[in-house]
Amino acid sequence: MTSVRVNGVDLGVESFGRTGDPLILLVGGTTMLSWPDALCERLASGGRRVVRYDLRDCGASTTVDPRNPAYDLRDLAADAAALVGALGAGTAHLGGIGVGGMVAQLAALDHPEAFCALTLVGTRPVAPGPVDEDLPDHNGEIMGALFSRPRPDWTDRDAVAAFAAAGADPMGNDPEQVRATAARIWDRTPSRDSAVHEANQLGMVFSRIDCAPRWRERLGDLDLPTLVVHGRADPFFPVGNGESLAAEIPAARLLVLDDMGTALRPAAADQVSAAIFAL
Repeated sequence: MTSVRVNGVDLGVESFGRTGDPLILLVGGTTMLSWPDALCERLASGGRRVVRYDLRDCGASTTVDPRNPAYDLRDLAADAAALVGALGAGTAHLGGIGVGGMVAQLAALDHPEAFCALTLVGTRPVAPGPVDEDLPDHNGEIMGALFSRPRPDWTDRDAVAAFAAAGADPMGNDPEQVRATAARIWDRTPSRDSAVHEANQLGMVFSRIDCAPRWRERLGDLDLPTLVVHGRADPFFPVGNGESLAAEIPAARLLVLDDMGTALRPAAADQVSAAIFAL
């Protein structure tokens, strides 16, 4: 673990593999722990330098005020491109998961010189908020039940981990994996501020930042090998979103994982890494 300064902010990063190997840069969704250790290690053992990082106002990256971010989606995309150069690489394979997949799409569109391949996991081709009529929206019943639950004391590590685990099944995720990840996110949050802990656990920055203008209509301009990975059991961004991404990005490959919800499972590391190596 270290930090790299780009565009006036410090981004928390973690590296796997050899420095001279081709770079795979993984955008957190919103923290880097959205990318399982097992996948990072498998990619590194296959001859890749893997760097996963936290977005601004998340994890070990510069945190100012997650409730009032003074940047937009294009700034986050620019961070990804700048990080490639700061890491000493000419280009990188860029991966984005969840809301990090939105950053990755825009980064590849706005900074094509920085990226040679793209992997999009559990994401969609439009920003948070009202969804296009042809795309499946969040499962309203599940989201209503999850977001109406009493919130924990965000400064209590065990309570936060238990809260996360209790919401795992409806999201198609493994409760013990989610519990462990929530505890690790809590441990890595460099603040005692309840609001910062809440933002790190729930990715609340993306309900605040400006994501305009639209980019979906530009997806046909992407000219790089692309893998779209989506969980069939994902109720947050249902699988039709991944199908649309794969249809709209030229020559994209779609990998649907039947037992995946919103979170990549460590058990999928071999299958996902093989698909990445095949690009």
